[in-house]
Amino acid sequence: MGGRRNLKLILEYDGTGYRGWQRQKNVPTIQEVLEEALYRLTGEAIRVIGSGRTDAGVHALAQVANFHTASSLPLSAFLKGFNSLLPPDIAVLEVSEAPGDFHARRAARAKTYHYRIFNRPIRSPLNRRYSWWIPYPLNLEAMQEAAAALLGEHNFQAFQASGSSVQNQVRRVLHAAWERTPGDLLVFAITATGFLRGMVRSLVGTMVEIGKGRRTPQDLKEVLETGERRRVGPTAPPQGLFLVEVLYK
Repeated sequence: MGGRRNLKLILEYDGTGYRGWQRQKNVPTIQEVLEEALYRLTGEAIRVIGSGRTDAGVHALAQVANFHTASSLPLSAFLKGFNSLLPPDIAVLEVSEAPGDFHARRAARAKTYHYRIFNRPIRSPLNRRYSWWIPYPLNLEAMQEAAAALLGEHNFQAFQASGSSVQNQVRRVLHAAWERTPGDLLVFAITATGFLRGMVRSLVGTMVEIGKGRRTPQDLKEVLETGERRRVGPTAPPQGLFLVEVLYK
């Protein structure tokens, strides 16, 4: 990059007020807000590369991004500058020097997402932006059985949202499990080498149908084998989904 620095960011954000990561016309996005802050810091029109495109309303605990700059600002100044310019729902947790060829998306080897369900009869005003409220009991054992079927390499075409141009829908799932946590939360954790658009929310929606008794774990296994989209449950809402970790070599 001809002496230009390559800086790596770790970000946390509440995605409620944004149409996802990727810059779009006439709607607020995480990428756009970051790039505007960078322009104010450096005077350069800089493109920020994210590890992946979180969708509208989806949150991140540790999104990874990188950008190239000619600025000589110290890392501490970037960190302080970002967090003084960014709105309250986006924070930069770390800024570090990266090798010149580091690319936040291409270098990623796996990602972990969590999906949170708030599971009690009475709604929670404090959890409404960060979970899907389901007021009736769910069969967690059946949902666990369905999650176990996701492990390994499968074609997830049936769980891909419309509008995606991805041609290869095969992904390898390294971990998939449900856990009941304190505070009436059910948390689905999934780690995979890659994700299709809407994949996690579609999987969660189908597993919730299994938890309700409307489908069986075997139904999910058969969808993975046949790719029949019509047998997939409703897509879970975005506010329960969090990008938790991006894993690199």
